[in-house]
Amino acid sequence: MDQPQPDLRVQRFADLDPVVAYRLWALRSEVFVVEQAAAYLDLDGRDAEPGTWHVWCADADGSPVATLRVLADGGEWRVGRVATDVAHRGRGLAGAMMREVLSRWGSEPVVLDAQVYLQQWYAGFGFVVTGDPYEDEDGIPHVPMRREGSPG
Repeated sequence: MDQPQPDLRVQRFADLDPVVAYRLWALRSEVFVVEQAAAYLDLDGRDAEPGTWHVWCADADGSPVATLRVLADGGEWRVGRVATDVAHRGRGLAGAMMREVLSRWGSEPVVLDAQVYLQQWYAGFGFVVTGDPYEDEDGIPHVPMRREGSPG
């Protein structure tokens, strides 16, 4: 049986409903700060930058269940803060968000810092490793990745 199409949305910070914005950041905190035990300041000031886009999936009542952000980062696009609510994993939501990112911004270079265990998943979207693995401040192994722009 085919998965239903996700209710996918792409918005600038100024266009986010305040309740939705709150729920997006609560979801990120639940995944990164609580689940992954990474005590860091998620609200780093970049969410509200003019070049930032928020890509997210809503459940039936319009609440965010998956999210990522895309930053305009010095001539390339940077994907980060990819998170899916634990109850909604395995439904292809992160993949749908990545396909949306690449359909909108994939004609230009896109970079990200992948958690090492997701390296092959991102490779499936055309990302290649561009440097050595490193551990972030919370000891989570990451690897820098890049996807060159593709016309069309």
